[in-house]
Amino acid sequence: MPIVDESIVIPAPPEAVFDYLDDPANITSFQATVMSAELEGEGPVSVGSRVKGTSKVLGRTFDWSAEVTEHDRPRRWASKTVEGKIPFTLVYTCEAEDEGTRLRYHLEAPAGLGGVFGRLADALVNKAYTRQVRADLATLAEILTEHGDG
Repeated sequence: MPIVDESIVIPAPPEAVFDYLDDPANITSFQATVMSAELEGEGPVSVGSRVKGTSKVLGRTFDWSAEVTEHDRPRRWASKTVEGKIPFTLVYTCEAEDEGTRLRYHLEAPAGLGGVFGRLADALVNKAYTRQVRADLATLAEILTEHGDG
């Protein structure tokens, strides 16, 4: 089962980091593989809320829908896919650290991240996706620093 674990320290309080992550409209601003994302139905986001979107990975586009399974502001936000070609669970954890927040990103894909490419592509896709997550987290840190949310 491919697992992607990455973290970064963001110079913003946990509440600011969590609130930014909690708004599906912000996903495309820092996740390069996500082309669109929106909350299905009315907000605010809570356990049971669904987010639908479209991602593009290594030239392949696919739609997905994920359900929020944990929502513990400002500490933990988790979701799992309920529709899509690549089943996954995603957990964001925010912990106060020094003058900011340690944001941890944890993704598990039981069927493999190569879903739209086939099982043989898992290792390649996992490696490329891990690099992309690192870049995405750096982008998120830049956004939250530039906006003065810290």
